[in-house]
Amino acid sequence: MSPLNSMKKMVNQLKDTLLLSGFGDRDPRLLPWGMGLLGVYVVLVLALGFYWSDTPEAFDAQAIAAEYAGKHEQPVVSGTTTTAALLEVINTLLHKPGGYVHNDIAPPGVFLDNMANWEYGVLIQSRDLARALREVLSRSQSQSKEDVDLTLAEPRINFQSDSWALPASESEYADSRRYLNAYLQRLPLRSQEGSQFYTRADNLRFWLSMVEKRLGSLSQRLSASVGQRRLNTDLAGDPAASSATSEPKDREIRTPWLQVDDVFYESRGAAWALIQFLKAAEIDFADVLDKKNARVSLQQIIRELEATQVTVWSPIILNGSGFGLFANHSLVMASYISRANAALIDLRDLLSQG
Repeated sequence: MSPLNSMKKMVNQLKDTLLLSGFGDRDPRLLPWGMGLLGVYVVLVLALGFYWSDTPEAFDAQAIAAEYAGKHEQPVVSGTTTTAALLEVINTLLHKPGGYVHNDIAPPGVFLDNMANWEYGVLIQSRDLARALREVLSRSQSQSKEDVDLTLAEPRINFQSDSWALPASESEYADSRRYLNAYLQRLPLRSQEGSQFYTRADNLRFWLSMVEKRLGSLSQRLSASVGQRRLNTDLAGDPAASSATSEPKDREIRTPWLQVDDVFYESRGAAWALIQFLKAAEIDFADVLDKKNARVSLQQIIRELEATQVTVWSPIILNGSGFGLFANHSLVMASYISRANAALIDLRDLLSQG
């Protein structure tokens, strides 16, 4: 549901409340005043809602890394740019205009479902990178010790996204950012108290494998905006394989009409965050990418994802049929996401080669 439709619904509900409560019965002049104040309130909330719905601009990952390192008078080392990019994305999530609105229970945030879904897409990508940092990027091998700060940061960024109190989601994500910052400060230290970031090809492939699955899922959900009959490929044609419950050989997949814009903005948010992370990875993994002749492949993925951030001029997300008279914004988004995902698969293949 669009913010404008939500606001119209709220106006009608408040108007009915005023009339049913008998407001103005004692003095008929009070009703116009009440409706006037209501109108001013609605205009202010609507204007604030539009302001809060403006998505943040991209940032320069290299400049952000230099800024974070400069605050602590430390050099920029391997991992500084990627970790700083993650910190800045979380910071943007919490401190953009309107702050974090996914868990808001009051106007205008409660009506901004498009921004809430954009935030969720950003959050999912941040969670995946935090997991990769904890599991592989900061560890030399499978039996090495986990970094103490990352073990505290990763669970907090995975806290539920819609909790508004006891504790609020924002407080957990702020704590995650604090522990990530502590990890970043220890990166240049050469003592036992220092942290590590290993720019190996297999580590990069681990994170990209998670990104690949996320993009594949988003592409499927976006394409389902028009409804499709799909063959069941869950068992990949293996006659010996089985699943917990039986599924039909083919089924119709369709995104509910009220969720079409939700999936669109979630994909847009995920792509925005991924652009920042991939640009940071291009800097930290520069030697690995050059050795594998994979830098251009990574840059092409970034270019495809940047196309998803073009301004949407339509006031609503259109859901026309594939070859109909009206546009289908979800299919356009799915095209860019799918192309980025295909390039990502090629990149992982390059990284696996000797």
